[in-house]
Amino acid sequence: MFASLRERNYRLFFVGQIISTSGTWMQTVAQGWLVLRLSHSGTDLGVITAARFLPMMVLSPWGGLVADRLDKRRILYVTQVLAGLLALVLAALDDAGVITLWMVGVIALALGFVNVFDNPTRQSFISEMVAERDLANAVTLNSVTINLARVVGPAVAGVLIATAGIAPCFFANAVSFGAAVLSLAMMRNGELYTGVRETRRPGQVREGLRYVRRTPELLVPLVMITVVGTLAWEFQVSLPLVAKDTFNGSAATYGTMLAFMGAGAVLGGLVTAHRNRVSAVGLGRASIAWGATILAAAVAPNLTTEYLVLLFVGYGSISFNSLAKTTLQMAAVPSMRGRVMALWSVAWLGSTPIGGPIVGWAGQDLGARWSLVLGGLACLLSGLLGYRSLVAIDRRATQGTPSEPGILPAPAVGEY
Repeated sequence: MFASLRERNYRLFFVGQIISTSGTWMQTVAQGWLVLRLSHSGTDLGVITAARFLPMMVLSPWGGLVADRLDKRRILYVTQVLAGLLALVLAALDDAGVITLWMVGVIALALGFVNVFDNPTRQSFISEMVAERDLANAVTLNSVTINLARVVGPAVAGVLIATAGIAPCFFANAVSFGAAVLSLAMMRNGELYTGVRETRRPGQVREGLRYVRRTPELLVPLVMITVVGTLAWEFQVSLPLVAKDTFNGSAATYGTMLAFMGAGAVLGGLVTAHRNRVSAVGLGRASIAWGATILAAAVAPNLTTEYLVLLFVGYGSISFNSLAKTTLQMAAVPSMRGRVMALWSVAWLGSTPIGGPIVGWAGQDLGARWSLVLGGLACLLSGLLGYRSLVAIDRRATQGTPSEPGILPAPAVGEY
């Protein structure tokens, strides 16, 4: 279950990410509540959330290429410091009482440009901290850190907002990036599994796109992730609306919802980490099961039931996300991992500029529960429609049939 933590560098990364990501979730809760305080609009909440991910939708393939070309650890130094500074600016503006909606949007957009480089670098850097045999475990445990932070961050944010206001959440996030920078500084270069970096030449972004298009082990999961990421992974938009409009709750209610989701995701991540083999069909099953739990959350009759169902929503989210990321990392050749994970960023996070406003509009005009219904249906349909293709991928992998000339079949694919 914890095999990858044998590596000292990954242990440092693991701890630093728990602290830093807890701060990020504090800011997520605070920013969502700040937008609703300023505008009282679900559509505006969706637009501001979309602004954070718009650069990733457009520029992530280039960010992935930079990750393949340059020292990933150095890139992360820069991105973590810049993200911390942006959180500090947001805190100062809110504390001074001069914050406006357009300022929140500009800072969200600036953070999006930072994440263009940070996200694919962070995801692909995992393969340089652990041996190949522990990669699936490390990817899953990295998702566990994010969801463990989702338990801690929103809970602390809810208390802070109720007692001290929104600005302290932004201050705390700014400070938390120091832990990530410190963990990078303490790593040992000699213990990194650094691969051969890509040399600069024309057409490398297009080369990555062609590679994915010709590799079903990558293309089919990415299409599924795009659909699910666009409509289901919009809880930063849907849950504040459900908390406020359906259950007449506060920021603490929203924070508690995220905490229950995070608790379920931590449990799901530990179960997933215990498995050392994955399959494409497992991704389809996870998509169907997750869709069913989101639909259950959409019809929960009271807040207590909502909290309990969100445990299973969290479990389903990490099962789907971990399987998706592991499938992509293991199916991609090392020289392409940065660009492949950049496309994961586009599919999973960069789709928010499209999905965020749609989910926000549905929650505002059709009712808050519909913001969850859209996501549940997207998961169900993706799993059902993609199932046959996923079965074919597993069959090719079992038979050892290359998916294209010169490309080996995806390793370590079996029953999930």
